[in-house]
Amino acid sequence: MNEIRGWASRGAKQKLEPFTYNAGPLGPEEVEIAVQYCGLCHSDLSIINNEWGLSQYPVILGHEAVGRIVAIGDYVKGLQVGQKVGVGWNAVSCMHCHECMTGNNNLCAEAVPTIVGHQGGFADRVRAHWVWTIPLPDALDITSAGPLLCGGITVFSPLLTFDVKPTDRVGIVGIGGLGHMGLKFANAWGCEVTAFTSNPSKADEARGFGAHHVVSSRDSSAMQQIANSLDILIVTVNTSLDWAAMLKTLKPNGRLHVVGAVLEPMPISALDLIFGQKSVSGSPTGGPSAISTMLDFAARHNIAPQVEHFPMSKVNDALEHLATGKARYRIVLDTDFV
Repeated sequence: MNEIRGWASRGAKQKLEPFTYNAGPLGPEEVEIAVQYCGLCHSDLSIINNEWGLSQYPVILGHEAVGRIVAIGDYVKGLQVGQKVGVGWNAVSCMHCHECMTGNNNLCAEAVPTIVGHQGGFADRVRAHWVWTIPLPDALDITSAGPLLCGGITVFSPLLTFDVKPTDRVGIVGIGGLGHMGLKFANAWGCEVTAFTSNPSKADEARGFGAHHVVSSRDSSAMQQIANSLDILIVTVNTSLDWAAMLKTLKPNGRLHVVGAVLEPMPISALDLIFGQKSVSGSPTGGPSAISTMLDFAARHNIAPQVEHFPMSKVNDALEHLATGKARYRIVLDTDFV
């Protein structure tokens, strides 16, 4: 059976509607997964609205898919039918370039995002290359695991990439879909964690997620009090900030790391970087090995995103819930195809 049913957008800013496509024969290195749950990410909204100029329609969204393998190609390695797995932002990479061969498959120039030029997980089934089909630890609750596959690895990856130490002081900007997971991971990593929020009503929740300190990013006095205190500041929001003020929170050799898709240019003074030897960087999710490490860490420390559930048939309601800022803090769609 090659027909896959899902919910697709047929053009920019159009609501999702039922859509069936013929996926063709299963490739020799492909895996087909029966989707049980799929996270809803802000990136899905960005693709629907073509905010990044990458969208290809019609497109079935959904890149935090969790389910069980129903078919495998002849050359698939290490996976079997019935296994519990997940697929995140990427579904395919070339598997022969330098980046793929060194485990940085997410940086492959030929990587295919699950929802760009590929049909995603708001469907009864989804396909991916076997390397990007990630086994899920038994200890993880599959009903809430989906958002770990994109949002989770996005905030976890900097801890690995930049060798953040348990003695480091970490700041997380934004207590939303990404930020609340960042607080949980940084706390479990052993770091002293400071949450930055423009919404004082989130202070208690931020502490519940793992923040030791909460600072209002709109309070200039509070920002000055923590100057020169952080080793790394991870920005999870997609809006422009007072970048000079953010850089001042960093210690010498500190790093401002951006994982939120801020579309406007970031005005940063060279002198603010030179004095204090500070760095600015960014990263896109992570490779398969990093995702597996993150899932194992989450299972060991009982880390799960805070989620709200919608039936997949109510995907447009869920998208509106997310777009209006009402999600607390991630949304998961439960498959209800009949």
